[in-house]
Amino acid sequence: MAPDSAPGEVQYGTLDLMVLKTLQVMGPLHGYGIARRIEQIAEGSLALNQGTIYPALLRLEQKGWITSKWGVTETNRRARFFSITRAGRKQLTAEAESWARTVAIMNRLLEEES
Repeated sequence: MAPDSAPGEVQYGTLDLMVLKTLQVMGPLHGYGIARRIEQIAEGSLALNQGTIYPALLRLEQKGWITSKWGVTETNRRARFFSITRAGRKQLTAEAESWARTVAIMNRLLEEES
């Protein structure tokens, strides 16, 4: 989260990574299910609404990292279900490695003695 972001806000690149990881782990899900799963993992630190999740899903689909098809939810509602693609799995691996490097650097910087 950037210093100028409000609490609970997620930057696009971060949300993309969260969506890709969620789809990798959970399999095909509709947008509402993706948002609720991310909120569950965040343990109340994030709140994702339709204005946040659906633009991210559209962007990821345009990049070819996810695909969608229409289906029926467990409550008999028609919804688009999203799945991660092979290109999305490659991107997820690259992004996860980048995040790991960034976290390691930040940890080293924050552990330095003054």
